[in-house]
Amino acid sequence: MPQVKGRYVPDMKSPRTPANEEDAAERAKDFRPVDKGFTEDMAVAEANRCLDCKRPFCVDGCPVNIKIPQFIAAIRDKEYGKGLDVIHEDSMLPAICGRVCPQESQCEGKCIRGKKGEPVAIGQLERFLGDMPEVASATKLAPKNGKKVAVVGSGPSGITCAGELARNGFDVTVFEAFFTGGGVLAYGIPEFRLPKAVVKREIDSLEKLGVKFEYNSVVGRITDADELFEQGFDALYIALGAGLPKFLNVPGENLPNVYFANEYLTRVNLMKANKFPSYDTPTKHGKHVVVFGGGNVAMDSVRTALRLGADEVTLCYRRTEAEMPARRAEVLHAKAEGVKIHELVSPLEFVAGDDGAVASVRVQKMKLGEPDASGRRRPEPIEGATETIACDVAISAIGTNANPFAKMIGDIKTNKWGYIEADENGQTSNPKIWAGGDVVTGAATVILAMGAGKKAAASITETLLGQ
Repeated sequence: MPQVKGRYVPDMKSPRTPANEEDAAERAKDFRPVDKGFTEDMAVAEANRCLDCKRPFCVDGCPVNIKIPQFIAAIRDKEYGKGLDVIHEDSMLPAICGRVCPQESQCEGKCIRGKKGEPVAIGQLERFLGDMPEVASATKLAPKNGKKVAVVGSGPSGITCAGELARNGFDVTVFEAFFTGGGVLAYGIPEFRLPKAVVKREIDSLEKLGVKFEYNSVVGRITDADELFEQGFDALYIALGAGLPKFLNVPGENLPNVYFANEYLTRVNLMKANKFPSYDTPTKHGKHVVVFGGGNVAMDSVRTALRLGADEVTLCYRRTEAEMPARRAEVLHAKAEGVKIHELVSPLEFVAGDDGAVASVRVQKMKLGEPDASGRRRPEPIEGATETIACDVAISAIGTNANPFAKMIGDIKTNKWGYIEADENGQTSNPKIWAGGDVVTGAATVILAMGAGKKAAASITETLLGQ
């Protein structure tokens, strides 16, 4: 650690430590993790770039307000257990957040060093600590308080809420519709970005805290809020997510080999379609794949298609690359692996071939007009300008809607789009039911969902225990 007269002095000369990534041409052939993570030397070197600001704006940029300078200082001192303990005070999922959070628009986006250069690689440093859970201190649990809480959904919001409640002394049961835990972390994010072993490790850590998991449990179908309350649960937290696909509403959308991204990714990520017939779930391994969308799900889809053996993968987006909401790192990774980006086009019609399956898609060429409510320039069609793109697989990744089971769970208010209405602490119109994550906000980030789960846990604790 650089010091002058015993006082820490940041390294102002060294550039940001580059990511430790697999070669693009090689990694695109299989599902190996793209980013191997920092070595110890890399982590310490990057930690030495931190200014250790008296007013750490990076903390303000974190939705769960992790004490970033403190854990970075621990890395400088090679006190890794101490650093991980600091993170665990505010976040139970550092190995996940370090991999998938949009740091460039959150903590790193607020980093002072980023004003005149490259920000500190906060996400990489968080992951570095998160990948050594064995050095952390044992989680301190409050004495059992005799209260029971049911959590519906084991995605980032659900498991964060469950973990916080367990630490506060509650008896917590998580009801998950799938056969394994993690929600979107398991079914939506590919292995090359978030290994399933990391997700399982986090689920296992919750079980060690006493959290119980009931899998293959579709709340809203096999049971509901009233039945859970009759079983002795004192409160309910709904974290179902937003997994219902948005339709393109164009002709041919129902043709064979036209997929919605959630279905396509679930088949591969969770049901091992990439290993068919060793596993039962098939998926078309297209040679010419077209994906519509510009977010992280679209990036996951194009990169998955490459790994399934596609010769050509084209990402079609109705705006330009500069307006894409995806993490910048994911866009760069996709391009490095060979994905082609086709800007300013929108689908008009999927066209069948002689076999009845999709053979091409006709697209409308667009131009950018005035900014819309999001602040991005609105795409407008160019009259008479169309194009046809050949494809044997097409994937729609234009977004999702609220999980429809939200309305079936209990007597709670939802808005016109089907999302649950909840206050800033997650409390719904039913005083015994809380909700958070994508089922309230619409599709957002992992860390924002975690923040909602954390707030809800605090509110449940205060409501049930008066503290």
